[in-house]
Amino acid sequence: MIEQDTVRLLRECDAGIRMGITSIDDLLEYTKSDVLKNRLMGCREAHGKLQDDINEQLHRFHDSGKEPAAMAKSMSWIKTNMKLAVNDSDSTVADLITDGCNMGIKSLSRYLNQYKAADEKSKSLAKNLISSEEKLVSDVREFL
Repeated sequence: MIEQDTVRLLRECDAGIRMGITSIDDLLEYTKSDVLKNRLMGCREAHGKLQDDINEQLHRFHDSGKEPAAMAKSMSWIKTNMKLAVNDSDSTVADLITDGCNMGIKSLSRYLNQYKAADEKSKSLAKNLISSEEKLVSDVREFL
C-alpha cells in the first residue's frame, strides 16, 4: 500500500509540474514586465529542480511518471490563447498564472489526502510543490 500510494502521488506531482512548466513557458513570451518575467523564470527554475527530485524518486520505483491529461492541456491552451487574444497584458498573464496555480494547489492537496500511505519523501515533495505554487500566486498578485 505504501509503495502504491507513493508512486501514485509522485505521478500526480509529475503531471502537475509538467503542466506548470509548460504554462510558464507559454506565458513568458507575452510577459512585458522584467520583474514579472524574472518571477516566472525563478518559479520555473524551482519547478525544474523539484521535477528532477520527483523523477529521481519515480526512477527508484521503476516508473516513468505521468503526462498531464490531454483534456486538461487542451482546455488550458484554449483558455490561455482566448484570454491573451483579447488582452495580452501582464495582468492577463498574472491572472492565468494565478488560476493555474490555484488549480494545482487544489489538486495536489486532494492527492495528498487521497494517498495518505505515501512515504514521507513523496509527501514532502508534494508539499514543496504546493508551497512553490503558493509563492508564485503571491509573487504575481501585484500584476493582477
